[in-house]
Amino acid sequence: MNSDPRTDWIRKRRSIRKYTGEKITDDELKELLRAAMGAPSAVNKQPWHFIVLDDRALLSQVPGFHPNASFVSDASHAIVVCVDEKLQHDEGYGLLDCSAAAENLLLAANSMDLGACWIGIYPREGRINALRDMLQTPDHVMPFAMISLGRPAEEKPEAERYRPERIHRNTWGTPFE
Repeated sequence: MNSDPRTDWIRKRRSIRKYTGEKITDDELKELLRAAMGAPSAVNKQPWHFIVLDDRALLSQVPGFHPNASFVSDASHAIVVCVDEKLQHDEGYGLLDCSAAAENLLLAANSMDLGACWIGIYPREGRINALRDMLQTPDHVMPFAMISLGRPAEEKPEAERYRPERIHRNTWGTPFE
C-alpha cells in the first residue's frame, strides 16, 4: 500500500520505552498539555486533569504497582491523565474524552521528536488505587492513563496496521475495497 505524506506522521508514532535521560523542558510540556486539552469531549465538558510527574522518587514507585512499566523510572517525565467524574457529560463519557486527550498527547510528542508510551491504568483497580494514593487525588478524580515521556534512545520502524478485512461498506460483510 502506498503511503500518504499527509498521514505518515501518525503511522510513524510508536511506543518508546527507552530514553536518553535528557530532560524535557517546561515549554515542551506545556505544548504537549495544550495538545492534550485540544481533544474533543462530549458536550465540550473537558473532564480531564493532568498530573505532571518529574519527581524521581514518584516515578520509581510506578513499577512497584505496574508490572509492565519498569521503563517509567528512566523517563524524563510522566503525565497522568485523570477523569474528573464531576465534570464528565454522563457516566463513562470521561473515559472516552480522556482517551482522546491521551492520543493527542502521544501524537504531539511524536511530532516534537519526543518518545512517549501509553501506560494502561484503567480498568485495573489496583493500579487506579495505587496512583490515587501516590498522587493524593480526590475521590471524584480517577487516574485513567499514564504517558511516559523522554528524549528517545530507540527508534522503531513504522508498523503497518491497516487491515482491509476489518473495513465494511454500508453493511457488515460487504468489503470496503
